[in-house]
Amino acid sequence: MRKRVHSLVRGSRQVGLDALVFAAAFVSAYIMRFEGTPPADFLRQMGILLPYLVIVRLLLFVLFSVYSAAWRYFSIREVFFITAALLPVSGVLLGLRLLLPAEFTLLRVPLSVIALEFLLSLVGTTGVRVVRRLAHERINRGALSNSGKPTRKNVVLIGAGDAGNIVVKELKRRPDLGLNAVGFVDDDPRKQWSDIQGVRVLGTTSQLGEIVRRKRVDEAIITIANASSKDIRRIQGACEQARIKVRIVPGLFELFDDEVKIMRIREINIEDVLGRSVVQFESHRQEIIGHYRMKRIMVTGAGGSIGSELCRQLAGLKPDELVMLDKDEFSIYEIDGRMRKEFPDVRAVPVIGDVRSRSRLAPVFEKYRPQIIFHAAAHKHVPLMEANIAEAITNNVLGTKTTAELAAERGVESFIFISTDKAVNPTSVMGATKKIGEILIQELAAAGGTRFSCVRFGNVVGSRGSVVPLFREQIAQGGPLTITHPDVRRYFMSISEAVQLIIQAGTIGGRGEILVLDMGEPIRIQDLARDLIKLSGYAEDDFEIKFIGLRPGEKLLEEILVDEEKARGTEFDKIFVAPPNEVDSRRFTDNLTALLEAAEAGDEKGILQSLKDMGIGYQSRPGRTA
Repeated sequence: MRKRVHSLVRGSRQVGLDALVFAAAFVSAYIMRFEGTPPADFLRQMGILLPYLVIVRLLLFVLFSVYSAAWRYFSIREVFFITAALLPVSGVLLGLRLLLPAEFTLLRVPLSVIALEFLLSLVGTTGVRVVRRLAHERINRGALSNSGKPTRKNVVLIGAGDAGNIVVKELKRRPDLGLNAVGFVDDDPRKQWSDIQGVRVLGTTSQLGEIVRRKRVDEAIITIANASSKDIRRIQGACEQARIKVRIVPGLFELFDDEVKIMRIREINIEDVLGRSVVQFESHRQEIIGHYRMKRIMVTGAGGSIGSELCRQLAGLKPDELVMLDKDEFSIYEIDGRMRKEFPDVRAVPVIGDVRSRSRLAPVFEKYRPQIIFHAAAHKHVPLMEANIAEAITNNVLGTKTTAELAAERGVESFIFISTDKAVNPTSVMGATKKIGEILIQELAAAGGTRFSCVRFGNVVGSRGSVVPLFREQIAQGGPLTITHPDVRRYFMSISEAVQLIIQAGTIGGRGEILVLDMGEPIRIQDLARDLIKLSGYAEDDFEIKFIGLRPGEKLLEEILVDEEKARGTEFDKIFVAPPNEVDSRRFTDNLTALLEAAEAGDEKGILQSLKDMGIGYQSRPGRTA
């Protein structure tokens, strides 16, 4: 109520205008009904009811939060609030007219007066707001043109869909931004020459150069929230040919409140060009939200690239509690600060702890009683793990075993293990640890109780330790850009898309399935480097690209599936179920015990021998012997 009163005081001028509109509408309705001055009885009726009608209508506008909406941003949405606030009085007058006997002449307002008064009040109150908004925008445009600031930029919007419509609306509301939308460009033939809020579709992307010259365009904005990386590359190329700067609206994976705002429009980055794909998830949105809403969720490795984005996206699903666990103090400090700022209403708990320590994890499970666990804690850097194999085993294998076993013992509803494409035919210690993790999850799932599943995917663009941050640093230093091999290729996906698919995958499976994310086509790292150079504003030949040879444990091409033909689809377009890992259970268990003992003792030779004897397909790099 305090907010409503504050809105009323703040909009006192609008309240006064509305009072005049209501009074004029009521009087005009009588004059129109009787085509002049009403008869004495109706004149008396009008005079007595007028102040009551005005007061009640104003009170209803306050109760229906009409004054909470700023008139300068008036839109169709506010018309619905106004209509809803007007209906009760008109409904009461109609009821009195139809139900009261004829002798109650004072309260029996003519039906035509009731209808006319409602329509005039609706037109008047909305009209006043429209006029005020238009006047405000004109004054702002005039002030901008007389302020001595640079001339407004002409922009063309590429994509005449929902996002484009919202951007046009925002540009009209924000003349201070100095951006003038001269038209749309869209490849849909049905939209050609259509008009969106006064802005016309001028042609297709193939005609962009001509449109730029004819309309003197300074900049293009890609207004397609679900644009694929292929489309972005094509549009970016067209803009380069037309010699105009291009920016882009956020992707679907960045829009948790389903709104495209002009202040979010940003430069195209490497994540757009390589990792932004179209995923149709609207039909499952409510199902996904319902799966996580009001649940107690724990994310291990919450300070890492995947873990922190998991926390952010899960927070948007309104869990009851989100436990963020990591052994790195500063990483948890960072994600805790981010969560407090972005999701102040979500109960997010920072916990410092090592997944290898059962004595540390057990009290955490006891205190927070998680219902869903995303296990993202792992060492992931392949060459570093080749040099620190005991640490790789204890963190990735023992940590997964400890966390998953506690989840089964404490009755956790669902446990999702984050795996990697490097687990397929592993040639690195890191890949082998993830393969072991997948098998451990399969075996625990067979026991029943907790729903266990694995999610396997390739590289994520921009994650810590990945090639993209390295290239950015090398560009900043003037080069050269170092690549292991001219033909090395990797699967790439943006962090936000990968995490959204992980969250979707967490709603299905539960019997130890390996859920594989469709990563599209593998990208040649050399092409990635050249794209990043261009996105940084340089020509390709401005930087040397130096090939340094494959590092320990690396392959030319990673694999997502061993046998693609045996993979089956799921209800989600980009999530598949891989065939289960087939191993000799007794052989695996015996060697797992030996592996953990060797890791605890720092016995590198014993670790490598156990990995080879486990029957997981591990093949170490040439030159390394057990």
